[in-house]
Amino acid sequence: MIGWRFEDFVGDGSAQDPFEKLFKIFKELIVHTSGDVDEALAWLTELDKQYQLTTEEYGMADFIQDLKDKGYISSDRDNPQVTNPTSKMEVALRRQALDDIFDQLKKSKSGNHTSKLSGQGDEYTSELRPFSFGDKLDRIAISESIKNAQINHGIDEFRLTQQDLQVHETYFKSQTSTVLMIDISHSMILYGEDRITPAKKVAMALAELIKTRYPKDTLDIIVFGNDSWKIEVKDLPYLQVGPYHTNTVAGLELAMDILRKRKNANKQIMMITDGKPTCIKKGKKYYKNSMGIDRTILNRTLGLAVKCRKLNIPITTFMIARDPYLVSFVDQFTKANNGKAFYSSLQGLGEFLFMDYKENKRRRKS
Repeated sequence: MIGWRFEDFVGDGSAQDPFEKLFKIFKELIVHTSGDVDEALAWLTELDKQYQLTTEEYGMADFIQDLKDKGYISSDRDNPQVTNPTSKMEVALRRQALDDIFDQLKKSKSGNHTSKLSGQGDEYTSELRPFSFGDKLDRIAISESIKNAQINHGIDEFRLTQQDLQVHETYFKSQTSTVLMIDISHSMILYGEDRITPAKKVAMALAELIKTRYPKDTLDIIVFGNDSWKIEVKDLPYLQVGPYHTNTVAGLELAMDILRKRKNANKQIMMITDGKPTCIKKGKKYYKNSMGIDRTILNRTLGLAVKCRKLNIPITTFMIARDPYLVSFVDQFTKANNGKAFYSSLQGLGEFLFMDYKENKRRRKS
């Protein structure tokens, strides 16, 4: 836990609910331990010893009992000695991830959510414009329209004309099918740097955003190492890195198979990775090469990028490393797909991903 700071949780003398104070830390630890409740509680106990997170009135035993009473953890049916997170805990993890990422967006001064398209959409902007024939009545800005009427006609002969009306400008909101690809190759935890936890938190937050803000959208999550497979949203907190190479081709093939079945006109792939492709499958055998950029592997990957472009499936790549080979690969990959690529620090990953997702939501398929 080196590098963590707990000023927000200790010594503030506030009246914050002691359960909520510990619960926020516990949720962070659950993600880091991939859902291991006992390990997370062990870490929390050590942190309590070091930072005095609890008091004589409310101790660790009280907190653990509250976790059980509130339905966040429960004993395993087959093995009562094992404690597992509940579905309620999984929802809480997604909501905290979403809150954390939007807190970053609120504080950030880099970038803003603009769109070239406006008109009869679903989402209000801060802009107003004069009323035009065909505008919906529920778009009228009442306060501004009455203000215009007072200015134009006076109070004594008050009347409201079409020329006084102002309407809210809106963004187009269209349904989108998204596949989020998460790299789970060994390099995601190599050299002691934890890259998988931020990736999990972003995926959880994106899932919660779509569920609550864009319920008509679809989000499929796949992971890729030597192979690729689909996982459920509920599995995200427990995702772990394996002893895998990076088979980007397998991930893209699965993503395309999923999107072919989606009826939405708008489709996109988002990929979080920290390394260049190092593996493909030839028949039933794996072809691997971790040294430099292998042309055989690269050509297969670029071929799929071109195929996605022809199918109007943009790919946004989020690099969480600055390996020269990765940068070189992503540059070629992005040009082949005509997509986007971002380099992000581990702290800024969520900010970049959400800025891009919300920007894409405001585009209309022509």
